[in-house]
Amino acid sequence: MNVKKSYLAVLVIVAMVLGSALTFIGTEVVGLGQSDEAENGGQSEISTDEEKKEIIEEFGDMNAFSKVMRAYSIIDNNYVEDVKQKTMIEGAIRGMLDSLEDPHSVYMDKETVEQFNQSIESSFEGIGAEVSMSDGHVTIVSPIKGSPAEEAGLQPKDQILKVDGNSLEGLSLNEAVAKIRGEKGTEVELTIQRPGISDTIKVSVVRDNIPVETVYPEVKNENGKKTGVIQITSFSQKTADEFNKALSDLEDKGIEGLVIDVRGNPGGLFTSVEKILENFIPEDQPYVIFEEKNGEKVRYYSGTKEKKDYPITVLTNQGSASASEILAAAMKEAGYPVVGEKSYGKGTVQKTLGMGDGSQIKLTTYKWLTPDGKWINEKGIKPTVEVKQPEFFYTTPVDINNPLTYNMNNESVANIQKMLEGIGYDPGRTDGYFSEQTEKAVEAFQEEHDLEVTGEVNQKTGEEIQTLVIEAVSSPENDRQLNRALDVLYQ
Repeated sequence: MNVKKSYLAVLVIVAMVLGSALTFIGTEVVGLGQSDEAENGGQSEISTDEEKKEIIEEFGDMNAFSKVMRAYSIIDNNYVEDVKQKTMIEGAIRGMLDSLEDPHSVYMDKETVEQFNQSIESSFEGIGAEVSMSDGHVTIVSPIKGSPAEEAGLQPKDQILKVDGNSLEGLSLNEAVAKIRGEKGTEVELTIQRPGISDTIKVSVVRDNIPVETVYPEVKNENGKKTGVIQITSFSQKTADEFNKALSDLEDKGIEGLVIDVRGNPGGLFTSVEKILENFIPEDQPYVIFEEKNGEKVRYYSGTKEKKDYPITVLTNQGSASASEILAAAMKEAGYPVVGEKSYGKGTVQKTLGMGDGSQIKLTTYKWLTPDGKWINEKGIKPTVEVKQPEFFYTTPVDINNPLTYNMNNESVANIQKMLEGIGYDPGRTDGYFSEQTEKAVEAFQEEHDLEVTGEVNQKTGEEIQTLVIEAVSSPENDRQLNRALDVLYQ
């Protein structure tokens, strides 16, 4: 390839990036969180070399681009094997995005865009977990309600190190996700590093069809009060309509209070969360502020004249991210109590920008601030009333290669002790030392569940304990956060 050809190739790279940026000036912000909505806009056409050169000259120093062009020419003319032009161009785009050191700004090829769009439209096949890139590791933001990931015990902040024994090191987020996802019914083994646990954990997950159902309403009768509870698992295309219908139905049933549950909600569409907030935030105060690159702030207001005439609380935890945090922050600063744990801490907004060939760049374009002007990025939102779940809610999946026995002292023993305590067996302690009392608790469990009574925890005993723990986690009576939110409503 001659220098002229390589020059044109780099012009194409630059023109594609600039063309996308120009195309989306003034378009609506549609995405928040890793599950942001992709919108395909029109593509600016830059057809002649003169136009490309003109744009580059306006953009910046040509010397900088000549260095890129020289690198392209050197690689193309001298590398020992043939290199596809498309591979080089996409590599250059990824490199530009990597240089931003922003895990939420990524390049998506055409195939990734199709998967991305599918995941927020109706349903998709996979394990059902929202992920982001954090400190170079694929990190779970939150498992989706009722998904294989949730059932397998995956938790927010878990780092996925390997998939089926193959390291994810060096892969982009999209490349890693492609390895994790797969056809319904197939099994994938994930090697997990969990914060606070020194040993890695191996978790087997059977992929399934993951429906994008996002709103779950119910009525609870607590303390003589009829209370509505609406859980929102993400903010997708239909979430606001589903929420508004659910709220109307609950009000028709005469609810006297409302709990909005966004625990484990990784985010989604800003348009969805703003339509929901319009039910509760009065018109004289913003529900969110977007800060642009130049520091200019845009405030968003509702048309609501007055608040609801019944009390409302919001539930959050460390898996509540992005759009969920917009909702929680707006409600908290409008005077509604927030109950639970500190949220994830994602305070940026992304746009998806079309590249003209089906691929897209998802780029951070705004900071979002709370109505009081606070930026919660990497800080999260502190609840008004802090409540942690019982300790066994935070235990790890059982993976026992060698039986746990009397006098051992390690994290696996501590994990089992917390599980036993959570399901009604007294291990005497939960610090990881396998005491005589722990041995007696194991024996009692084995006897009551028709297992060989040895006092030792092998894989079979461990899995039986874990099954009961999963059932206990699903029981409303053990949900301290929800029960506290219900109490707070009527105080």
